[in-house]
Parts: sequence; structure tokens; C-alpha cells
Amino acid sequence: MQPDTAAQLPEGKTLPDDQTLLRIRGLKKTYRSDAGPIEAVRSITFDLARGDLACLVGPSGSGKTTLLKCIAGLLEPTDGEVILHGEPVHGPPKNMAVVFQEYGRSLFPWLRVDSNVELPLKNAGVPKSERKKLVEDALEAVGLSHVPRSYPWQLSGGMQQRVAIARAIAYQPEVLLMDEPFAAVDAQTRADLEDLIRKLWMEHGLTILFITHDIDESVYLGQRVLMLSSSPTVVQDDIDIDLPRERTQLETRSEQRFTELRHHVYQQIQKAKHDASASSA
Repeated sequence: MQPDTAAQLPEGKTLPDDQTLLRIRGLKKTYRSDAGPIEAVRSITFDLARGDLACLVGPSGSGKTTLLKCIAGLLEPTDGEVILHGEPVHGPPKNMAVVFQEYGRSLFPWLRVDSNVELPLKNAGVPKSERKKLVEDALEAVGLSHVPRSYPWQLSGGMQQRVAIARAIAYQPEVLLMDEPFAAVDAQTRADLEDLIRKLWMEHGLTILFITHDIDESVYLGQRVLMLSSSPTVVQDDIDIDLPRERTQLETRSEQRFTELRHHVYQQIQKAKHDASASSA
């Protein structure tokens, strides 16, 4: 039994125009296949204010990466719109950067670390002297100022992902989209990278949308967690994370409130799975 598409679909939180940096309105994506249309994203609506750090979670196959590619202008939505600074997005915006999960594929192995970080700036026509300073600052920010002349394949997985992050922030974006960027690294490296993202967010005033399948990560990182349903996807819940702004891996994860929020997100994941099973029955 399919849900009634005429009914009011759930939405994430929306904001007044003067508070909104990134606006997603009724975004839909349907793929064509030999078996007929596949509705990957049914309708997504939410806003991000300048300086938000929002995590987006959902069951496997819930269309998280599809949604991110539509927001980034890498994929044309079937319906709805993405609005940045009041302007519709119809291609990759200049003031938006993306960090993907597969850092090994996003870095050029024949270029040294500093050249990998510099490349988007060079393509954008940034003067050489300015590029040099931006690259140095970005590598310093991610703790890699000691390896600018190394090649990516000479670095650990965590260090390679730091290179990808440095490349993104060197571009000085207003909005940083991150697609499960720590999924391929070990637990200790993941914790270090989570703290790095919060540090960069606070120091650079970035607006971040961070996609993850990890419940604990979403609660630790985010000011809010957008919870997606199973595919075809809608926003099932939009949760404020009322933990202190300053967080540490040991103390924050030991707090009772962290446990309560983690439990709530987990409940929403289970609800999404249950609703998907019921709708296909």
C-alpha cells in the first residue's frame, strides 16, 4: 500500500527570509528505469541559517546522497528548488564546496598535497600569491602543514581525508556539504576528524550540512539532526541538539542528555524502517 501523496507531507524547520542562507523547497527526484520510474526523494523541505551545523541521517537507501547532489547542483531535481542567497541553484554554486566519502577518488595521486588543495583555486582564477596563502592556511587548519610536498598515496586514510577537507575550506565556501566523509576511516581517526570539523565550523563560521549513517556521530557533531524516512524520502523529524557548544568525545558522550538524544534518533530510524515495511505490505 502506497502512502497518500495528496496528504500533507512532513517538512523540516523553515525560517524567515532574513535568517535563511540555504532553502530547500519540495525537492523531489525520480529516476527512470526499464521497470518504470523510481521515486528516490518524494519531497524534502528545510532551511539552513548562516552558521548552522546540521547532520542528516536516515536508513540505508533513503536517498541521502541523491539529496546532497541535488543541493550541490550536481544533479537536477525532478521538482522543487534549492535556493542559496535567494538565488535558485542550477549548477554547482561558487560559494559551496563538497567533501565526499571516497577521498581516494577525489584526490589526484600524481599531484602533491599542496597542489591538490590548490587546484580548485587555480581553476577559479585566483592569483598565484593568494592561492599560496590560502593553501598554507588550509593545511595549517587541518594539521597538515608538515606534509605539503607529500603525495596522497604516502598518507594514511585519515590524513588523505584531511587533504580533501583542506581543499574544500581553502576555497572559502559559505556552505560545506559533506557526504559520509568519515565512513572509511577507523574509529579513533573518525573521532579526531569529528573534532576537526567542529573546530573548523567554529573558527571559520561555515554553514555545514553533514550526511552520516552514524547515529552517535550525528548527535555529537550537530546543532540539529534532520531525520529522513526510508525511500521515497521525506523529512521525518528535525531535532534540535541542545548540547553545549563546546564538546569533547569523552565528556559529551558521557552526558545523560547525549544518551537521550541518541535514543530519540535511533527510535526515528526504527520508525522509518517499520513504516517502509508497512507501506510495501
